[in-house]
Amino acid sequence: MMNPNQAMWEKGDFTRIAATMRESGTALVAQLGVTKDMTILDLGCGDGTTALPEAKLGATVLGVDIARNLVDAGNKRASAERLTNCTFQEGDACDLSDLNDQSFDLVVSIFGAMFAPKPFDVAKEMVRVTRPGGRIVMGNWIPGDPTLVAQVLKISSAYTPPPPEGFLSPMLWGIESHVTERFEKAGIAKENITFLRDTFTFKASYSPSEFFNTFKNYYGPTMNAFEAAERNGKSLELDQALDALFNSQNKSADTNTTSIPATFLRVTVQC
Repeated sequence: MMNPNQAMWEKGDFTRIAATMRESGTALVAQLGVTKDMTILDLGCGDGTTALPEAKLGATVLGVDIARNLVDAGNKRASAERLTNCTFQEGDACDLSDLNDQSFDLVVSIFGAMFAPKPFDVAKEMVRVTRPGGRIVMGNWIPGDPTLVAQVLKISSAYTPPPPEGFLSPMLWGIESHVTERFEKAGIAKENITFLRDTFTFKASYSPSEFFNTFKNYYGPTMNAFEAAERNGKSLELDQALDALFNSQNKSADTNTTSIPATFLRVTVQC
């Protein structure tokens, strides 16, 4: 039986969303102090939104993602850009047992590892593979935040069946106390964990309604929400709510293009 998390992320085609995240991914990486002698693990990497910019700065980068289609897409992108220092492989953030202890100077996970179902295992594994003196940087969506992604997930959750017993919402990674607890349990001192509210902007050369349709048709969590809403005769209601959300969040002066900023919690862990 397929891992349900893998099934969700392989269900659609996240590369369609990732195409709108390139500019912000590059801008974020530029702030991380990446140097040529670094080895980087990019966890929950998708098709390389931050992995490719890291490699372009000269680091040796391994991208790991649970979705095989995204791993394939990442390797194709790296090959097309002749980035021989960037490779992608399938893997689960909850269990990185094929990666050696203390083998990376920097572990980066931007909206990736937060969706893995066992957060304490995720924190433990990220700490284990990071060298002493190295860093972990996470970007996590914030529950209840008024900006796009938190609202997409909040609206969608109202149309999906209740999660199984013991389920921990990925959005808890956006709450400082939960993040601190997870990394403390993995052996990190509280004072070595810092937080910053940051912004990631989705940019597309098409309208917000078309961008919404990209989420509807290609983003696993939204696809699941629409399937559940369809069964309950509420798909039109969900469609209208999300279309209104995307249009109201658009900051572009041109209604035929999209520029939507989304707030996230940037976590830095000094190992």
